[in-house]
Amino acid sequence: MSPLFALPLALLAAPGPARAPVMPVTTYSIVARDPATGELGVAVQSHYFSVGPIVPWAEPGVGAVATQSLVLVDYGPNGLALMRDGMGAAAALDSLLRADPNPDVRQVAMVDARGNVAAHTGRLSIPEAGHRTGHQYSVQANLMHRASVWPAMAEAYERARGDLAERMLAALEAAEREGGDIRGRQSAALVVVRAEPSGRPWADRLYDLRVEDHPRPLEELRRLVRLRRAYHASDAGDHAIAARRPDEALRHYEEAARLAPEVVELQFWAALSMYTNGREAEGRDAFRRVFARQRRWAELVPRLAKVGLFPDDAARLAEVAALASRSAPW
Repeated sequence: MSPLFALPLALLAAPGPARAPVMPVTTYSIVARDPATGELGVAVQSHYFSVGPIVPWAEPGVGAVATQSLVLVDYGPNGLALMRDGMGAAAALDSLLRADPNPDVRQVAMVDARGNVAAHTGRLSIPEAGHRTGHQYSVQANLMHRASVWPAMAEAYERARGDLAERMLAALEAAEREGGDIRGRQSAALVVVRAEPSGRPWADRLYDLRVEDHPRPLEELRRLVRLRRAYHASDAGDHAIAARRPDEALRHYEEAARLAPEVVELQFWAALSMYTNGREAEGRDAFRRVFARQRRWAELVPRLAKVGLFPDDAARLAEVAALASRSAPW
């Protein structure tokens, strides 16, 4: 263990009742609620391996928590539990701090489903350390290169446009421009959940992205956010096809291709959906583009026909094969 953490960890190891282990997850983060949509989110970057399972916690209709510094992970699930039971962010945080024998080494922020915010930076958080709260958000940081990091995060978040994920990313990028973590960078994570639970928990996490270990984690996180948006657009296209709204579907598929031109598979499934749902001309054009890049996708079409995912029709299968034969080499 680095001497940097020796004194605080020695205090935590002093004789007394058994306590949960702590980890030196010094970092910067943001918790926020989107006033327009009610979505809740957390984003974080740290010089610590795999920060995603530790710092960010969020639940639809409940709130979001970031727990960091000499972190007690319990603040995440326990904070959500208290807010789920009706406590506001401030009361929940105060309750957990009073129960913590070592609140001076914690840094925690919470936002509840109504947009109330609370934050705590313990007096033994490693400098530079601090937080700033604003309208339905809090930014917090410790072990920073400069004390300007968290004010820059707040200003960037307030200036940014776009969805909640985009604005939180802007805050993290502003922190890095100010020097970020004095140790450097290693991992990042971003979570956004719906305003209210749908009864389908897997669908309520709009973004749940982690960069476990990377020399430029924020660049990689931004790439993953872009891909997530592309898959959201593709999913919206599929839903529009199912609802017999082909014009809308085409717009979504085009957006997916624009966001992630490198992902040929998205374009293949879009081509398949259009070709088999009344938009044959657009489907043929899309197939041509796919096969021009990777003709192997043409092999999949007859396999799909065998399981009912493409018409088992000789003429249509032949047409797709012909499109592939006129495309680029394998």
